[in-house]
Amino acid sequence: MSSEGFLKEVQDIGEKFLHKLQNLPKAEPVEIASFSVVLLFIVTVLVLTIIACSCCCYSCCGCGGRPDPRHRKSQVRPAAH
Repeated sequence: MSSEGFLKEVQDIGEKFLHKLQNLPKAEPVEIASFSVVLLFIVTVLVLTIIACSCCCYSCCGCGGRPDPRHRKSQVRPAAH
């Protein structure tokens, strides 16, 4: 998909979302509830993605951007006789 096609698709989705928001006060209660559930699902997925990414970055990089020494692998060598 070209960048123009992608931008057009994003713009179409944004326009549909704006149209839904504008018509929400006149909507039936079932439609309001279903829209709220979908919106809550999207927000939950975004929040969980942010939490997962931040936890992953924290475990890899540690505090202050330095690698955590506890996660460093050390090579075990046999004792010399």
